[in-house]
Amino acid sequence: MVEELFRENAYLKEADALVTAVEERGVRLDRSIFYPTGGGQPGDTGILHWDGGEARIVDAVKADGDDVLHVLASGTPRPAVGTAVHAVLDWDRRYRHMRMHTALHVMSAVIKGNVTGGQVGADKSRLDFNLEGDVPAKEWVTEEINKLLAVDRPVVAQWITDEELAARPELVKTMSVRPPTGAGRVRLMAIDGVDLQACGGTHVARTAEIGRVECVKIENKGKMNRRFIISLP
Repeated sequence: MVEELFRENAYLKEADALVTAVEERGVRLDRSIFYPTGGGQPGDTGILHWDGGEARIVDAVKADGDDVLHVLASGTPRPAVGTAVHAVLDWDRRYRHMRMHTALHVMSAVIKGNVTGGQVGADKSRLDFNLEGDVPAKEWVTEEINKLLAVDRPVVAQWITDEELAARPELVKTMSVRPPTGAGRVRLMAIDGVDLQACGGTHVARTAEIGRVECVKIENKGKMNRRFIISLP
């Protein structure tokens, strides 16, 4: 099983690793800084260097055995099993995902409704809510989110057991995505005084890192379902 460096330190931009498997689409490593697609957050991209070669990582996806498959660009060389490699993250893209993901958690605290879906993007991101009654205006959503972001609150990981999570269903906000269980514990992301929910994604350490966000559009997706789209400058 891969050592998930991104889970313990989302700010790692590069790391050394060993190739543990080579597949048609890419390679597996013994340790990885690349977040694999999941929970509405895209997989990371970057470059893999080794003695005598390099290849572009165009995606990272979950693989069997709680592993990560680093998808390599078509037609590029593959390092052999056991090769020592140096992985470098597309940091600007990842950091925007971190800022966006944390901003979505703040928005989920601002808008009172069940979250039915979401997607993190580098420029625009969204959350879908089932809402009863009046739908808040995008201008109000923008200001309420930014009020909370400006306070510069810490964002920290906490861990609870599978049993504790089962006893507290309110910690799972997104109806369409369930956090992985079965390993004995589940990670929560806590934004001090704002939000606490189960999440395996990458986040900033403090809300002030996000900067100002804007709710640019609200879409009608059904009788009660509304999609709120935010953007970063």
